[in-house]
Amino acid sequence: MQRSDLDSKRIAVLLSGGVDSSVVVYEFARLGLHPDCFYIKIGPEDDKEWDCSSEEDLEMATAVAHKYGCRLEVVDCHREYWDQVTRYTMEKVRAGFTPNPDVMCNRLIKFGAFDEKRGHDYDLIATGHYAQTEVDENGWKWLVTSPDPVKDQTDFLAQIYDWQLRKAIFPIGHYVKDEVREIAEREHLVNARRKDSQGICFLGKINYNDYIRRYLGEQPGDVIELETGRRIGEHRGLWFHTIGQRKGMGFSGGPWFVVKKDVSNNVLYVSHGYNPASAYKSDFPIHDMHWLTPQPPQGGAGLPDSLNPRLPGSLSPRLPVTFKIRHTPEYLPGTLEQTAPDTFVIHSDTPIHGVAPGQFCVIYDSDHHKCLGSAEITI
Repeated sequence: MQRSDLDSKRIAVLLSGGVDSSVVVYEFARLGLHPDCFYIKIGPEDDKEWDCSSEEDLEMATAVAHKYGCRLEVVDCHREYWDQVTRYTMEKVRAGFTPNPDVMCNRLIKFGAFDEKRGHDYDLIATGHYAQTEVDENGWKWLVTSPDPVKDQTDFLAQIYDWQLRKAIFPIGHYVKDEVREIAEREHLVNARRKDSQGICFLGKINYNDYIRRYLGEQPGDVIELETGRRIGEHRGLWFHTIGQRKGMGFSGGPWFVVKKDVSNNVLYVSHGYNPASAYKSDFPIHDMHWLTPQPPQGGAGLPDSLNPRLPGSLSPRLPVTFKIRHTPEYLPGTLEQTAPDTFVIHSDTPIHGVAPGQFCVIYDSDHHKCLGSAEITI
């Protein structure tokens, strides 16, 4: 990050109160820049039943902004979050899917509702994500991975729109987490040793199942062993379980793996054992392919122009890729096949565990450097 590239830019920093976004402010300050900082209010502070850390977050953000001579403004996106992200989450879990609220929060709130309210006045929106961007020789801006495989957050950014990516800047994306901590301690930041937040961005210590129960309640149904049809117990609601789950089941005779949901009949199917074959898949369809860096299509195909190889003897584009179906340090090798104008299939080189409908499959190039985009798993 060079000052010469930023001098003429109007910069907004999304300051959460955590150590990562605080070091973002430092990164600008060391260049002699004092961007405007914004704290996005999305948590349910008005509900005393919920244990939310937002008051402490705001105190931390205020202290960091003051330390570096930056203006801090609170932007209330509470209603937008609950109208958009919570609705998305509840509709998906009610239908038996496995949604990712944090992915949609980036698209709809941090780079969406915030831009509508205040971000449109700025050229760049900076966040503390562990991600990077680069511009190729043709002027296309790409989302690229962080050197810290554990903290890399490109998967959480894989649904943002191309115009949002063009405005995004990730000043700490070239660091690993330990380096960020070291900077924070050296600079005596108030949150230098504060623990990272876990789970959904606003829930704090709130249990995810309690969050779901609050809106959907409970709907008991049968739990059936897939291979035998034997009833082994009762679930409290399909939305409390995810495909591939093997902990917290509470049924005797385990271990048990969740392998299927029958939403219409409210039945949860499980398989028994430590490594059941029914828990693994090698090929699965994805839909609503979202390219982060869209380019003019070649011959009407769905792959961007620069990503449109064809295998010998194949009528469909097929692309060597790496991918993730959940937030892990590992990138899985495989190929992406287009089977219809709006339909793609992932072919994994090895069987993978816990493929669930509603999850985002995040797709990278074969070197897991560029994040190409993402799509929703449909099986």
